[in-house]
Amino acid sequence: MPDLFETFFGYLQYGFVQRAFVVGILISLCASLLGVMLVFRRFSYLGDSLSHVAFGAMAIAAALNFSDDLLVMLPVTILCAVFLLRSGNGSLIKGDASIAMMSVGSLAMGYLLMNLFSKKANLSGDVCSTLFGSTSILTLSLLDTVLCASLSIVVILLFVIFYNQIFAVIFDETFAKASGIPVEAFNLFAAIVTATVIVFAMRLVGSLLVSALIIFPTVSAMRLFKSFRGVTLFAVVLSVLCTAIGIVIAILAGTPVGSTIVGINLVAFLACSVFRRVR
Repeated sequence: MPDLFETFFGYLQYGFVQRAFVVGILISLCASLLGVMLVFRRFSYLGDSLSHVAFGAMAIAAALNFSDDLLVMLPVTILCAVFLLRSGNGSLIKGDASIAMMSVGSLAMGYLLMNLFSKKANLSGDVCSTLFGSTSILTLSLLDTVLCASLSIVVILLFVIFYNQIFAVIFDETFAKASGIPVEAFNLFAAIVTATVIVFAMRLVGSLLVSALIIFPTVSAMRLFKSFRGVTLFAVVLSVLCTAIGIVIAILAGTPVGSTIVGINLVAFLACSVFRRVR
């Protein structure tokens, strides 16, 4: 055991490991806050669909030889998020059908584009790394870290400042509109932030596992707490803790970062479920 600690602290001397920890914790913090909003509004599948959209956008960026795929991924994912949140009862295609169609279509088109235009020999390895996460979290630049930190600060500040308004919109949108709360602006903000967090989270856990980072902490917290505040606070703490443990295990054991983090979240959910039954 002491040898493991020495190995871990030895890794911490490197800047790329420090950046991985900072970005991983910040992304998990933002994802947990978004998860509270999405789960309570029954938009859990939105995160899964947008992660597939981001995968398709990344394939487009690769086909067009963009040096920075964020230039394509961010705007495309944000536009799709706005569209999905606006696809309600007045649309020809209902919200759940739109999410399913966009999710499957983006995933299929992304894989097709990568097959047609990829110039790399190990295509299956690239696809697997993108879908399930890899060591890309350990290759983050200083700019990525600054962007994630800025995003996290914005999300936290907005969530704290507009906590009452967010609470009202989540649980009674009609009452929120009657109270003068700009619900449409809130939905637009939620769409933009959700898309942005998902694009960054893809580098942490992969395209297919992003929704787990959003859903698991909130669902686990709901097993133990009944108040909105209690669920929110516990989800944030649990998400950050699971991500930190997952990154440590992945570094020491050499396991995939994304799968390890999701596995720790799954164990935490099972523990919360057992604790609820015992209590």
